[in-house]
Amino acid sequence: MIELPEIAALRCSRGILRIPPELDVPVTPRVKRLIDTAAFRRLARISQLGLVGLVYPAANHTRFEHSLGVYRMALLFLDRLGEDSQFVALVEPHDAERFLVTALLHDLGHWPFCHPLEDMGLDNLPSHEQFAKHFILEREIAQLLERDWQLDPVEIVSMLSEKLLDPTGKLLQSLLSGPIDVDKMDYLMRDSLHAGVPYGRNFDQSRLIQSLCLNQQGTKLAISDKGKTAAEMMVFARYVMFSEVYWHHAVRSATAMLQRAFFLIQETLDHKWLFCLTERPMIEAMQDAAGQGPVAGLLSGLFGSHRILYKRVAQFSLFEEPDLYRALARKPYPWLVRCATNFAEIASRSLAKPIAPEEVLFDAPPPELEVEFQMDVHFGKEDCYRPLGEISPVVSTLAREQFDDYVKRVRIFVHPQHAELLRQKEDMTSLLSEAIAITG
Repeated sequence: MIELPEIAALRCSRGILRIPPELDVPVTPRVKRLIDTAAFRRLARISQLGLVGLVYPAANHTRFEHSLGVYRMALLFLDRLGEDSQFVALVEPHDAERFLVTALLHDLGHWPFCHPLEDMGLDNLPSHEQFAKHFILEREIAQLLERDWQLDPVEIVSMLSEKLLDPTGKLLQSLLSGPIDVDKMDYLMRDSLHAGVPYGRNFDQSRLIQSLCLNQQGTKLAISDKGKTAAEMMVFARYVMFSEVYWHHAVRSATAMLQRAFFLIQETLDHKWLFCLTERPMIEAMQDAAGQGPVAGLLSGLFGSHRILYKRVAQFSLFEEPDLYRALARKPYPWLVRCATNFAEIASRSLAKPIAPEEVLFDAPPPELEVEFQMDVHFGKEDCYRPLGEISPVVSTLAREQFDDYVKRVRIFVHPQHAELLRQKEDMTSLLSEAIAITG
């Protein structure tokens, strides 16, 4: 067993915080001091799903709530794996504390609307894992880590933003980001709950946690055969949440509007200052930078008194229009902007009606792919391990195939005033092909 006061607190009714859905998060004094810091409290003013709230109005939960949920999940993982002799031999109490703190602080570097902006892949933008260094190494949190936990703050930064090579580090990082990790286990359920949809809650969390073990080599997380069905349902939950929530066409319209707005004004903004802001101040900073120019209309449609989202006029998937999908999917964002600008010019000539460059937006799967779902299953009676993808038709279909190609679409959005005319264009595909050819 791994003996830590935080794990012991799981079975204590004192010192708890209640988060949805009726979950108790045990908070020891040293954990409380961390969540009371200014950097952590900042997460209470950053929404977890950002623009999703424009489509699912109750999806306004915060990074603060999610971080507490991930921390609770980390405690449950340690509590279960503390019964695994391989895990205990590899993970000492200091390592467990490092993992717990990293789980609690894993979103500290998130800024408002972080994922849509990260997906643009711009060279001058840090990842939120790298940006967390700014908060973790600052005096308040660094002192608490050293005094209360005897942890070097650099250890936490390394676990968040570097690829660790030692066996213990690799194993703990896989619990933070892997096929089954503390982050996904919380956000699938929590996002589904607040969005008001059932998809992310239709897997048995408790059964899955109770099935956790290590693979035969003792280097990665695995599950026992008792958790196979729960793992399959988690794969399906993730698939449907991406399809119906995260990549809902109206959510992606809002995402495309925000990305183009940020792309056009980013050079006038101090990113380090901007990303330290909470949600409303960041919106106001972008609106100030936009002034009265074309970007102002994009931001007003998202954050103004009236919601005005661009309309979808075309959509392509790998199995419906494979050539057009491959021509646009995973292209660098600046290239997509040039292609959309060329399309606006071509469409203007075809319709004999002016269409401004910022009135056409191309939305496509970003270059970085989602984590694939590959892990081993231990069959106790036979004492053998088999890859989940080989024994599960669900996983082989939804995870072994490229996840992104089946839940993410290439879409063309345009300002509402041009949508109906473009939808009526029978040669839309030809116009798009011409724009792609010109862009090169």
